[in-house]
Amino acid sequence: MIYMRNKGIFITATDTGVGKTVVTAALVFALKKSGYSVGVMKPVETGSLAKNSKLVPYDALFLLKAAGIKEDINIIVPYVFKHPLAPAIAADIEGVKVSFSHILDCYRKLSQRYDIVLVEGAGGILVPVCKGLFFTDLIKKMNIPVIVVARPILGTINHSLLTIKYAKNEGIKVLGFVLNYTEKIKSGMAEKTNPSVIQTLSKVPLLGILPYINGIDVKKGRESDLEDISISSLNIDRVRRYIES
Repeated sequence: MIYMRNKGIFITATDTGVGKTVVTAALVFALKKSGYSVGVMKPVETGSLAKNSKLVPYDALFLLKAAGIKEDINIIVPYVFKHPLAPAIAADIEGVKVSFSHILDCYRKLSQRYDIVLVEGAGGILVPVCKGLFFTDLIKKMNIPVIVVARPILGTINHSLLTIKYAKNEGIKVLGFVLNYTEKIKSGMAEKTNPSVIQTLSKVPLLGILPYINGIDVKKGRESDLEDISISSLNIDRVRRYIES
């Protein structure tokens, strides 16, 4: 296992479209408010749109804006693909070889510059990054814990527990989970009980519930009220203890 000196956290999710980018940016704001210097990274971004014949990594740019740092975008996001598929599949179609060594080198450079680096994955924890290797393998190489982002709605208990249990079985520490409202819905019994049920059954702490934020748009770089809401919605005490340990 490769040992990294400085601290990092991998932001994964129960599925795609759960709002990892928004939650990662929210964690950036909360940590910056606590006085930490925060680096960001998105090892692989797929489903990128072309602008002036160049693929634009909107997720990575959104995180870079939230962090307020000046870094080469190619270090923040080493691989960018057009097809909205798992990285390994998109890379194969587009004729690119994804190198774990290159990703780890980029992470190592960032980890030397900041108190904490938040690394956002693509999709869930078992998404293939390159031939025969998954995000779980990358997380273990980075030697960092994870935070799981999940939906608050019916069905999230199963998805959340599966993700958390698999991570633990792989020897990956789970710092906590965040429930994220990606759309405006009326909270029913499932939404009201899911947080405590997941926390009790997984024995992993709830770090917060991020409400639906009107006007936020990752592709347009619109943060709306994310900074203020993140500070009031997230409890990062466990993250702070990890950074200071």
